[in-house]
Amino acid sequence: MEEEMKAPVTETVEEVKEVAAAAEETEVVEAAEAEEASAPAEEPEAKEEAPAPAEKPAESMADYEAEIDASLRRYERDEKVKCTVISVDQDKIMVELGSTTGIIRKQDVTDDPSFNLQENIKPGDEIEATVLRSDDGHGHVVLSMKAAAAAKAWERLTSLLGSKEDVAVKITGITKAGVITVLEGVRGFIPASKLSLGYVAEDDLQNWIGKSINARVITAEKEGRKLVLSAKEILREKEAQERKDAAAQIRVGLVTDGVVETIKDYGAFVSLGKGVTGLLHVSQISQKRIKTPSEVLKEGQTVRVKVTKVADGRISLSMKALEESVAPEAEEEKEEINFKLPKSENIGTGLGDLLKGLKLN
Repeated sequence: MEEEMKAPVTETVEEVKEVAAAAEETEVVEAAEAEEASAPAEEPEAKEEAPAPAEKPAESMADYEAEIDASLRRYERDEKVKCTVISVDQDKIMVELGSTTGIIRKQDVTDDPSFNLQENIKPGDEIEATVLRSDDGHGHVVLSMKAAAAAKAWERLTSLLGSKEDVAVKITGITKAGVITVLEGVRGFIPASKLSLGYVAEDDLQNWIGKSINARVITAEKEGRKLVLSAKEILREKEAQERKDAAAQIRVGLVTDGVVETIKDYGAFVSLGKGVTGLLHVSQISQKRIKTPSEVLKEGQTVRVKVTKVADGRISLSMKALEESVAPEAEEEKEEINFKLPKSENIGTGLGDLLKGLKLN
């Protein structure tokens, strides 16, 4: 009985040893397989390839929220904005305003009726504008360039008032007392009395439309939008310079023609052209004694004069000096006319004288 019980135990131990050996072998194999599996696979020799294009960064939720906010943004009246011109035609400008489209009508660009949108504004231009309405009924924001430019315009006009700088302006219309022009996008007025050195009648104002002239700002009041210009000061300065240049050409001894402008008791003022005037004193009018210049001269009469003196901007003239220079020549002519034969050369005309020396056969 005891032997029967020992046999199974022996077999069991042997079996256990075999099982343990098999298990150990299995663990080794599995470890090797695991090590092989974990080892990096040998890669084939890499070929040179073009770098892959950089991937665009994925838009974040914040980006989407910003776009949504921009699309839902409502622009307020009088808000100043910057926008980009999309297209331009004869009567309006389309602009990009964030994710919204804006429209600027020609009348909201400038007060100048001659302003050409397509010549002065191009697609891609960056401009400043002021919101007039947030929606025109078609999803467009209505904008104005005039309102945004007004502040800058008045700064420029105020500067021109102080500097007295000449500016070129075009006359676009007339009023009862003068003409209308546009400067820096602002409507300006030029009184008729400031258009020319001479008088400009109301009926003549129509002839000034379309003319370009040089003028200066003489009034610039932003609060009342009052802009007044004048061309007269420029014309006066130009005339004075021309007179100065012409006077510089006048020299003592010059003989020239002039026109009697004004007659006074003491003499006559004679225009020599280009605003230059000289005095012809009563004592220098004629060799003969005269009491007043009006005895010999009349206004508008053309006379030949000689410059006798130039001093301190004053020019003295003489007609008498020309008569004196001609007098000796006149005396010589008179002597020739009154020439008499000497007595020894007198020729007889009687019949006896004619027959004297006549011989008859």
